[in-house]
Amino acid sequence: MPASLSRGGIVALFLGLALICLPFADFATAGHDPWAELGRMARGFLAPDFTAVEQIGWAVALTIAFAVAGVALGGAAGLVLAPFYRLRPVRWLAIALRSVHELFWALLLLQVFGISVWSGLLAIALPYAGIFAKVLSEILDEADPRPSRWLGAGVDPLTRFLWARAPLARPQMVSYALYRLECGLRSSAVLGFVGLPTLGYQLDSFFKQGDYGAAGAVMAIYILLIATVRQWMRPRLALAWLALAVGVLTQVSSPPMGQGALWRFLSQDIIPAPLRAGDPAGLWPWLWDLTTGSILPGLGATLVVAQLSLILAGALAFVGQALIVPRVSGRVGAWLGHLVLVLLRSFPEYMLAYLFLQVFGPSMLPAVLALGLHNGAIIGHLLGRQARDLTLRPDAPRGLTLWGWEIVPRLFGSFVALCLYRWEIIIRESAILGLLGVATLGFYLDDAIVALRMDRAVVILVATALVTILIDALSRGIRARIGAGSLRRRDALPGRPARQASRP
Repeated sequence: MPASLSRGGIVALFLGLALICLPFADFATAGHDPWAELGRMARGFLAPDFTAVEQIGWAVALTIAFAVAGVALGGAAGLVLAPFYRLRPVRWLAIALRSVHELFWALLLLQVFGISVWSGLLAIALPYAGIFAKVLSEILDEADPRPSRWLGAGVDPLTRFLWARAPLARPQMVSYALYRLECGLRSSAVLGFVGLPTLGYQLDSFFKQGDYGAAGAVMAIYILLIATVRQWMRPRLALAWLALAVGVLTQVSSPPMGQGALWRFLSQDIIPAPLRAGDPAGLWPWLWDLTTGSILPGLGATLVVAQLSLILAGALAFVGQALIVPRVSGRVGAWLGHLVLVLLRSFPEYMLAYLFLQVFGPSMLPAVLALGLHNGAIIGHLLGRQARDLTLRPDAPRGLTLWGWEIVPRLFGSFVALCLYRWEIIIRESAILGLLGVATLGFYLDDAIVALRMDRAVVILVATALVTILIDALSRGIRARIGAGSLRRRDALPGRPARQASRP
């Protein structure tokens, strides 16, 4: 890779890759009329039927409880690991934990704990522990080092951490934890699609019944929950919310999995079949069959979906960055643009893909639309915030002239950097959307789990994690070479502290 890269060259490269991927994309729609289905769905969403929703209060309580407890557990583990993140074993452990998506963790944990509190709690806490470890270590490294030096050389590391480093980093840690809670609420809701009784479970049930009014009510409640999280979750109330979350989770009952399920999973289920049968010579043919029959086809579909989704996200962000700027779209237009971007970025990609699946049927189209719209809305929102903060000449034009001749050139670097950052996330989410029937890596993982072939599932999961790590390293290398290795505060995701935008 050359020492420096052109931003325009990077955009041209990714456009070229998308054109190469296009012939391999499956955009076929189901036999029914998708627009008629979309119309019925829209009518249900515009007239939500709250009376049809049973036990919605309990589903909301569980969604919040799983998110709060899972984020707290992951944050506590990450805080313990953060001071030692420079140690290679700790860093590798954190990378391994966060490279596996929450839904993949949930699918594995369901085999051990069943549909229980621990499955949902650990599915959120495990990847978040790896994320927190990395982010909190960077926050600690960025804190003012002088108080730590003033303590002298004879002070033990724990005292130095508690009294000189952690207090300075506390505001940024709290801010990031609040952002991570928003992510936890999305993850908690989506866990309902694999059987846990959160809002996603309710949404899935109503869609299968064709009750779009009730589904619209669930979605309206979900949007309200996400939109108001910064009002009801205050740092001083964190312990109270955690106590309530624990109290709610203790009320959840689940069928027993049988004694020794965890040991059987670790000592038998995940051991490759040839080794269990005492045939070490059969291990290589077994791996070759798994690689050529599942991993490589799933990886190819994952990359196709991700590349096309990235281009759609970039196109939406390129245009959408002007939607929330009053000098470009007017006050009413900026308000409407802000509303659209908020709605699109509030729904997790998995939930959006599920909605599009009901309209267009099983193909790559729902996945590309969901990933492109969600990530494009995020990038467009961040660029729009930057555009509003730009210092303009007194005689600066308005409307499309301002967008094309002032905003686009000045924010093009941030646009490319943010697209590269979201590329890592899009790859990860593309693999997950296989659980909905798209033939990405998640499809083959789910197929192996349904067939109770956990040895194959673990190998596919490892392959998925390795791809995620590789793309992460590639993206960071490209960003460093175009001079965008670290994005500033205004480029950060909502709620992120300063200088943290390049973090998970």
